Amino acid sequence: MNIDDKLNKLKYNCDTVSHLNPCAADCKECKSKICTIICPASVYEWDEENRKLIVNYENCLECGACKIICEKKSLKWDYPRNGKGVTFKLG
Repeated sequence: MNIDDKLNKLKYNCDTVSHLNPCAADCKECKSKICTIICPASVYEWDEENRKLIVNYENCLECGACKIICEKKSLKWDYPRNGKGVTFKLG
């Protein structure tokens, strides 16, 4: 089974509130924009024209890689509210 097959087994219950809250000022100063590279679900996109980070929290796999790798250590990361977010199915 490849990664695409495994990802097709995920179930999402999207929240209306983001559980990912980066500091906009720190994102502007960040040189690497590493979150846009490291995230396996492509949650983060850098909008150069508006100089801001776009957070597609609905795609989040809740792996925590972004929180660990943030060079400014300024990403407020919480699990989604009860019953929301990703559910990993077996099989």
